[in-house]
Amino acid sequence: MTMTDLRETFWKRLEGINAGMLGTVDRLKLVPMSHYADPARDALWFIAAEGTDLVDQLRSGPVEAVHVIGDGGGKLWARIEGQLDLSQDRAKLDEIWNAVAAAWFEGGERDPDVRLLKLSLEQAEVWTTTGGPGFLYQIAKARLTGEKPDLGEHFALTF
Repeated sequence: MTMTDLRETFWKRLEGINAGMLGTVDRLKLVPMSHYADPARDALWFIAAEGTDLVDQLRSGPVEAVHVIGDGGGKLWARIEGQLDLSQDRAKLDEIWNAVAAAWFEGGERDPDVRLLKLSLEQAEVWTTTGGPGFLYQIAKARLTGEKPDLGEHFALTF
C-alpha cells in the first residue's frame, strides 16, 4: 500500500470511532475524550471544559500530546501524537457541536466554560484488522494450516 492509501485507511476507519484516551506527553494522565476528525487539516478536535487538567496544561501554549484509540470491533487501534492547543475557532465549534457536548454544558455551545482543543497530528502508529469474525477465521485457519494468521496491517504515518 502507498502512504496515501495508508492515510485513507486510517481516516476511513477512524470515522466509526468517536472517542479515545487523550493526554499530554509530559504527564501521561490520559482521560476519555470524544474526538472529531478533520482529515483536511490533519487534526482532531475536542470539546473540553474550563478548569480541567488538560485545559490548564495548555494555558502557556501548545504541548506534545497523545491520543490512543481502539475500535471495539477490533478494526483500528492507534497511538496518535501531535501538538495540542486551545483554539478560538468558533466556526469549527459550531460545526462539531452536538447533543453529547451539550449534555456537559448548561449554557450550551456559548457556555463560558466551553473550550475547543485542536490536536495537530504529527505521527501515528496504526494497526488495522478485519475485526471480530475475520480475526476468529484467521486464528482458526492458522491452527489448521500451521501458517501465521493474517491479522491486518501495522504501519506508521507522518502528517
